[in-house]
Amino acid sequence: MKRSFYDSNGDGIGDLRGVIQKLDYLKELGINALWLSPVYDSPNDDNGYDIRDYRKIMSEFGTMEDFDELLDGVHSRGMRLIMDLVVNHTSDEHEWFQKALKEPDSGYRDYYYFRHDSGNRKEPNNWTSFFSGSAWNYYPQCDSWALHLFSKKQMDLNWENPKVREEIIDMVNWWLDKGVDGFRMDVINYISKEEGLPQGNEVIGSMMGFTGIERYYYGPKLHQFLREIREKAFVPHDAFSVGETPGLGRKMCPHTTSVSARKSEPKLQIPIGRSSGCAVRIRLLSMAHLMF
Repeated sequence: MKRSFYDSNGDGIGDLRGVIQKLDYLKELGINALWLSPVYDSPNDDNGYDIRDYRKIMSEFGTMEDFDELLDGVHSRGMRLIMDLVVNHTSDEHEWFQKALKEPDSGYRDYYYFRHDSGNRKEPNNWTSFFSGSAWNYYPQCDSWALHLFSKKQMDLNWENPKVREEIIDMVNWWLDKGVDGFRMDVINYISKEEGLPQGNEVIGSMMGFTGIERYYYGPKLHQFLREIREKAFVPHDAFSVGETPGLGRKMCPHTTSVSARKSEPKLQIPIGRSSGCAVRIRLLSMAHLMF
């Protein structure tokens, strides 16, 4: 959730109460759905896309009570509320990652991609981060490396672990049970990585600018993971969903979004709720993306 919409308390930061105060105005504009960028608790290393607690509101935006009031206000005006959700990674300050560091023998270590150092203090592979440099952090306290495709504080979740998928789906259902109408899923096509995290092709890396991207931008279990979210969360709630899928391109997008492909492909595609398509801002003509 960016900070440029409306500041209700004069601290210079747009907030949830600011949205509440402008709901009638937004309704008058003909808007029928609001799309909030991340409002979850976060240290803000990447504008809230580094989530520290999925079930808590970032204090500078307000409280959960404010959020509940906003949701009620949106629905009472016949509008819907879409939230931005990041499940490829969490903040390194998330409880799961902190436990993984402090309790290396606990189950939380397998919530992320940890690799023990081989003895030469060298990264496990040559993958690079979208935020420049290596995609690996070294943690001397456990002599291990951990994967981060984005910032050094955004640690990739291991979706191969069924417990991770269970935790994420439980959290998604928690918000949907609250009454949220759906989600925009951030970099959702990156959740499946090739087994063993093999070296990236240097030629592809030089062409794309990111070494290793061919190992995860359309991973081997992507459809399996998307189907699981859809069947266990979105379908039971008749929820809207759209996925941000960087790197797929025009020809590959139909394989993850089209309704016809869903019917013919047994592996299923992206978790689609009330609408489908690569471009949510085109398909939902009255949707407002509130960037605070």
